[in-house]
Amino acid sequence: MGNEMSCKVRFGKQESDGKALLETSEILFRGDFRLKIPFSTVKSAQAVDGELRLQTAEGLAVFQLGNAARKWCEKILHPKSRIEKLGVKRGAKVSLVGGFDAGFLTEIGKLSKAVSKSKTAADSEWIFFSADSKVDLGALPKTSKSMKGAAALWIVYPKGQKHITENDVLAAGRKTGLKDVKVVSFSSTHTALKFVIPLSQR
Repeated sequence: MGNEMSCKVRFGKQESDGKALLETSEILFRGDFRLKIPFSTVKSAQAVDGELRLQTAEGLAVFQLGNAARKWCEKILHPKSRIEKLGVKRGAKVSLVGGFDAGFLTEIGKLSKAVSKSKTAADSEWIFFSADSKVDLGALPKTSKSMKGAAALWIVYPKGQKHITENDVLAAGRKTGLKDVKVVSFSSTHTALKFVIPLSQR
C-alpha cells in the first residue's frame, strides 16, 4: 500500500521515531513532529549511508531509511507521472464513469482517442470509476459486469473522509467478485484502488 516505513527523522534540532510516507508528489512524516515536504520544494536530494537527505527552504531533513534511501531518492528526483503509475498504455480503450478533474481528462485525452464517458464501453481495457460517497459504489456491480479478460477497474475516491473509506471501497469491489491488486495516490485529494477479474475466472 504505497511506500511507508517506520524510521527516525532529524529536522533542525528535532529528532523523532515515526512513520514516513512517500506519496506521488510529496514525502510525509508523522512522529513527535510532522513534516510535509512537496517534491517541488526540495532543493537537493541525496542518499548517503542509508540516509535520505533532503535540503529544503526550511532546513535539512534526514530520513534514516537504510536500504530504501536510494530508491526513495530516485523517486523524489524522478517521480512517475500519474498515467505511468496507473499503467494506461497509449491508444488503450478507456471508460470514465463519474466526474474527474480537468487535468486527468486532458491526460487521458492525449493518450487515447478511444474514451467513453459516463458509461462503460463493452471492450474497455481500463475503467475509471469515480466514487465520492458510499452511495456511488452502488453502481459498481453494473460496471464490473462489463469487464472482460485482463480489463482493469480503478476506483477513485476522496482521501481522509469518513463518509467513504478505503475499507468501503475494498468491500464494494470484492463483493462484485473482483480482486484488489494495487493502490496509488491519484491526486492530493484522491486515492485510486485497482481491481481485476481473478485469473481463475477469466
